[in-house]
Amino acid sequence: MAKNVLGGELAECGTDPVTGFFRDGCCNTSEEDVGSHTVCTTVTARFLEFSKESGNDLSTPRPEWGFAGLEPGDGWCVCAARWLEAALAGAAAPVRLTATHERALEVVPLQMLRAHAVDAEN
Repeated sequence: MAKNVLGGELAECGTDPVTGFFRDGCCNTSEEDVGSHTVCTTVTARFLEFSKESGNDLSTPRPEWGFAGLEPGDGWCVCAARWLEAALAGAAAPVRLTATHERALEVVPLQMLRAHAVDAEN
């Protein structure tokens, strides 16, 4: 059973569109996930703009990859390092701690995730 950053069972992050390294709706990870897609966010326009400016355009549809593009409000598992980069630049998307994989803590301090959390219990 995968665990979240709070030590509980990993919750679902998003299914419309389906997110996660394994496209299972959760921020599950493995050794193959070199980007550590472990931080569950509710993407914002500012985060999407920051990500695009940083070379990862998540808002433009890419039908050849079956990707419709993200819109503000979508739940999405983002790379821990990219989320940290966005946070340090003042562009962090809100985080759902219960759906953020514990491996995110290898990159992002829990205190920083808590500061951007939208979960009721954080």
